[in-house]
Amino acid sequence: MAAAEAARCGAPVVILEKMTRPGRKLRITGKGRCNLTNIAEKREFISHFGPQGKFLHQAFARFFSDDLVKLMKSFGVTVKTEENGKVFPEGDSATAVVDALVDQAARLGVVTRTNCAVESILSEGESISVQVADGEILPASAVILATGGASYPATGSTGDGYRLAASLGHTIVPTRPALVPLETSGPEAAELQGLSLQDVRATILVDDKRVAHRVGDMLFTHFGVSGPIILSLSLSAVDALAAGQQVKVVIDLQPTLDEASLDACLLRDIQEHGQRQLQTLLKNLLPNRMIPLCCRHTGVSGEKPANQITGEERKRLRRWLKGFMLEIRGHRGYNEATVTAGGVSLKEVNPKTMASKRVPGLFFAGEVLDINGDTGGYNLQAAFSTGWVAGHAAAGAQTVP
Repeated sequence: MAAAEAARCGAPVVILEKMTRPGRKLRITGKGRCNLTNIAEKREFISHFGPQGKFLHQAFARFFSDDLVKLMKSFGVTVKTEENGKVFPEGDSATAVVDALVDQAARLGVVTRTNCAVESILSEGESISVQVADGEILPASAVILATGGASYPATGSTGDGYRLAASLGHTIVPTRPALVPLETSGPEAAELQGLSLQDVRATILVDDKRVAHRVGDMLFTHFGVSGPIILSLSLSAVDALAAGQQVKVVIDLQPTLDEASLDACLLRDIQEHGQRQLQTLLKNLLPNRMIPLCCRHTGVSGEKPANQITGEERKRLRRWLKGFMLEIRGHRGYNEATVTAGGVSLKEVNPKTMASKRVPGLFFAGEVLDINGDTGGYNLQAAFSTGWVAGHAAAGAQTVP
């Protein structure tokens, strides 16, 4: 995106790509479907990035989701909108998106050099150049650092940008995995492996204090928990674990009912079907695979007739349904993290142009910056928008004969 926009503005552009072909990480996004962006309005969109979101105001003012959709359509990639405002290419093909971007850059005259790793960026006064791995030095009027983060390193995202930026004096906010599955203690997750829950509320507790929550879908795995709401909550858990704090996730399995309403629901079922066993009644409130776990945790036998359940037992059931708790003991690594949190400090980057405030001629785009958002197309839009702005601004700095 950055290269094509710079070329469209008249600048001669070279992409230095260390892998055998560009866009390898983009090809696997959205499980190969590529969640391009989201139709959320701008204010809500920015809220999905937390405190760093305000940095994106000016980039989004110049190139936002509607601009991206129009651009993709001009490339022959039409889109569709799915649940929660997620936008995908109609053909469900991330490869089609990559190919469209690569083809557009080529049509605009961008030269792509593959298998060309960058060793260093050299800056002296107003002059800037790039040294590649074989020692060749390429002088430039502008350099855009768009190396991505450290997640999915097999695709080429191995944190090179942080090293290059730090060597030029930029501050790197400590990096860590984000949008990453969490590991839990105990046998519960493995027992429920493969079970997906819809429309539940997950809350992260740090030292027994609520720090974040989300409502939506989640998944149990052999090691713990994953799925959209868990990934969106994961950074708060990652940071708390790094600080040596105790982390738990509380799952409200009936978030649309308060305790009084849930109690009324239980009482009604007991009154209407009192002869049935508890495990049968719980099918109205839980997936079958969770019923033995519920009975074990609450100490109420699943074979007990419903009309024999005491008030205290009903209270335990109600509280478990509203607060199934798992202890978080760790998280997965960069190999399974969707994005990287941390990166080049936003204080050292001009939000209007993505230009470095420290190094003349240096620009940034995408995940190398200290920006990370929720799942749902937010991170890709941030990458596309900052790339567009960086390309436009870098071309403006270009001296074109």
